Amino acid sequence: MNVRLACVLAILGSALLLGSEAGAIRLKDVADIEGVRDNPLTGFGLVVGLNGSGDSSAAFTGQSMKMMLERMGISSPSAVQVKNVASVMVTATLPPFARQGSRLDVTLSSLGDAKSLQGGTLVMTPLKGADGRIYAVAQGPASVGGFAATGAGQEVQKNHPTVAMISGGAIIEREVAFELNGESRLQLALRNPDFTTANRVVRAVNDLLGAPLAKARDSGTVQIEVPSNYQGDVVSFVSRLENLQVEPDSVAKVVVNERTGTIVMGENVRVSTVALSHGNLSLKISENPKVSQPGALSGGSTAVTPGTDIQANEEKARLLELPEGVTLGELVNGLNGVGVTPRDLIAILQAVKAAGALQADLEIL
Repeated sequence: MNVRLACVLAILGSALLLGSEAGAIRLKDVADIEGVRDNPLTGFGLVVGLNGSGDSSAAFTGQSMKMMLERMGISSPSAVQVKNVASVMVTATLPPFARQGSRLDVTLSSLGDAKSLQGGTLVMTPLKGADGRIYAVAQGPASVGGFAATGAGQEVQKNHPTVAMISGGAIIEREVAFELNGESRLQLALRNPDFTTANRVVRAVNDLLGAPLAKARDSGTVQIEVPSNYQGDVVSFVSRLENLQVEPDSVAKVVVNERTGTIVMGENVRVSTVALSHGNLSLKISENPKVSQPGALSGGSTAVTPGTDIQANEEKARLLELPEGVTLGELVNGLNGVGVTPRDLIAILQAVKAAGALQADLEIL
């Protein structure tokens, strides 16, 4: 074998290798480990120190402020109603394996009729999980990514001043119990359940481990036995799995948004033999009234005679034949050749689907 032939074979081998891995994606981007997930936290709080932009008529704000003052030993005969305080819903996300003392970002959203949360400070607010237990406590100055200014006859606003954020504003007080190293079996949950993708994950994991330790339970779950040499060190085992290359599969689907005229098609969309006809009818109506002026000393009056001019222009219908097994690129090129607009294309896709020629799911948003 000469040097030139060896170089050609090497280039072809590299091209084939790159082509085979062109659609491969890391396993960590395709599936999640069951039990390793985020947990939403919510709480009700008060933002104080506002410059007259707080709640003006929300009864629950006055009641909450009265209860807060009573907890501090300050008695109040009735609910306090001031414009420097606003009721907010505090939300945060507790990541997996978060430890006590770590900090979380929190988002504040106004519940009443406050105009802006700019310059306010969130009073200590407990954040609870779905089980009703407190997992974090939030407090701190609110940061608003906008502003609002109102005058006698004009109002200026940028973004949403009734939503604010506190970076690192919550401290974790309780951890979610989950010990990964104590697991002898892992469950992978595919983000987009698909039987073909699940089977490819099983084959890739078994090839990596050299043993049939993975099996698919259904289209969205893959069960993996932790090898004996990784018992007690599951973190290293998961690290190997995360970077495993897998080529996911998906169903053929066309997503249509009629409000915006947006159309998104998957690469597996196919069209059976069908003929399309597209034509436009345009009408132009113009009014040209005619004025009749009587002669001098005739004793008549001026008369207006209506005159309407209607012009109808119908474009010649164009018939486009799409043969069997048309691909996505051919479909787009063919429809563009007909000269359709996005709105027309949506109507055509619906008609093709109704005719049974579109071999894909049509989802209309």
